[in-house]
Amino acid sequence: MDYIEKPIGTKEIYNGRIINVRVDEVELPDGRVSDREIVEHHGGVGIIPVTENNEVFMVTQYRIAAKSMMLEIPAGKLEKGEDPLECGKRELIEETGYEGGEFIPLGVYYATPGYCEEKLTIYLARDLKWRGQHLDEGEFLNVRKFSLDELYEMVMNNEIHDCKTAIAILKAYAIIKK
Repeated sequence: MDYIEKPIGTKEIYNGRIINVRVDEVELPDGRVSDREIVEHHGGVGIIPVTENNEVFMVTQYRIAAKSMMLEIPAGKLEKGEDPLECGKRELIEETGYEGGEFIPLGVYYATPGYCEEKLTIYLARDLKWRGQHLDEGEFLNVRKFSLDELYEMVMNNEIHDCKTAIAILKAYAIIKK
């Protein structure tokens, strides 16, 4: 059986600065019709910056949706049509003050594919050089250094709750520790 849902129509609900929301009417594989609420987002990029001593620069910031401080890899949203690697390089310097000399792609992932189009591209950054932090206006975060081993244990003990961060740590650990 073909399980693809065929679009019939769409209705715009909200157009914002970061997201848009629409409702798509779709024909289900069995012929019935249903609605799908979709969040449109240009995507984001995350960078896991790992030093030659396998230390990782992480950021903590308050996330209103999670109602808590979150430990995350440096990351940011893509502008429409922006190259993910260029976005990641920019975010790394802005948030941590470090520039990467080598970037290793770790994959592209959907944040929440049940209702959101956002794709996250993740890179491992090596050969780090200090250039100076330049936070965006209204951006408040702290930078802290952790060992890659410590972060791996934190993921395995469910102490890191951000998915892009957990994926980046696990993939970087697998590449570096193999």
